[in-house]
Amino acid sequence: MKKLLILFTILFATAAVANDTNTQTNTSGSNTNITGGYTTTNNNTYASGSSNDTTSTTTNNTTNSTAASEIPPPSANSPSYSSMSQDVCSMGVSGSVSTGVFGISGGKHVVDLNCERIKLAKVLQDFGMKVASVAVLCQDARVFSAMEAAGTPCPYSGLIGPQAAEMWEKYPELRPDYEEHLAKEKVVARVDAEIAELERIEAERIAAEEAEAARLEAERLEQELLTLKEQDEVSDIDTNVYIPPTVNVHGE
Repeated sequence: MKKLLILFTILFATAAVANDTNTQTNTSGSNTNITGGYTTTNNNTYASGSSNDTTSTTTNNTTNSTAASEIPPPSANSPSYSSMSQDVCSMGVSGSVSTGVFGISGGKHVVDLNCERIKLAKVLQDFGMKVASVAVLCQDARVFSAMEAAGTPCPYSGLIGPQAAEMWEKYPELRPDYEEHLAKEKVVARVDAEIAELERIEAERIAAEEAEAARLEAERLEQELLTLKEQDEVSDIDTNVYIPPTVNVHGE
């Protein structure tokens, strides 16, 4: 009986080895059925990240987060600047810069000096201060240059006309168009130098032609003198020829 029991146990173990089954079920992944020489049978079921067996329980929680879409910051708008009146010599200037991180904007009023100059000249003209009105306008380099080109130079310390022009020529650094004046002077000096060089070359050419003409005239006169001298020598020879006396056959 004991031997029979041992034989039965051996046969049961052999059958268990031959028919070993290992089943795995995974609802969120792939399933693999593994068979081999195992002495036990395990059935593992994985559902929604959890694993249960006879001895322990393990819970795995996986959290997947998605980054929120990046929303750019609002654009920086330039502020609106108005002169608030049509009779104000100022203008509004504004600007803005916007990046993916931050934005900045700003603005300010800018005074129009040329507008102020025109208004001041008009007021002085209305008060009868004509010279002062022109003097205010002459603070602009363009007006100063135009007045000089027209032959009516801008006033200088109460002087007008040729006297003012002489003083501006004496103190050119005080001109509002001093830089432009220097540039013009350089151009005038360069052109004058070129003209002087051309005139010198032309004068040398004329002098050379006159010298050549004088040399040719001197040679001509010398040749004429030689010709006249030769003719005089021939005349002297003719006057020295012997002429015998005439014989009278009748004894006369």
